[in-house]
Amino acid sequence: MEALLVERVLLIGLGGAMGSIARYLTSLVALAWLGPDFPYGTLIVNVTGAFFIGLVQELGAETAVMSDNARLFLTTGVMGGLTTYSSFSYETIRLIEAKAWTSAWVNVVVTTAICLGLCFLGIVVGRFVLSMRG
Repeated sequence: MEALLVERVLLIGLGGAMGSIARYLTSLVALAWLGPDFPYGTLIVNVTGAFFIGLVQELGAETAVMSDNARLFLTTGVMGGLTTYSSFSYETIRLIEAKAWTSAWVNVVVTTAICLGLCFLGIVVGRFVLSMRG
């Protein structure tokens, strides 16, 4: 039992490091391509993470398509390091403080709606993939 816990903690930590690096690189690319006027990097990683966590959980939670270790690595680890709800909250508050009300509300509504929609889409895609197995 103890060895399994250590293995899972290491897998989650490695996944978290990979997700955090991907988040940082995504933010740099979004800043370079889209500019500093909106927190595009945070929006991109949150909507991407929402889709993939829905997909991975659907593929792994109730089937043998994915091991528990792989699911934990991808969801708790990689997606946990990638997605940025705390950054989203801080950046929204900063927009409000700057009296950029429209941008703040767009960030809240778009992030929430798209993340929920893409999480649902990930679940649907996962179910479709599972149905293709035969």
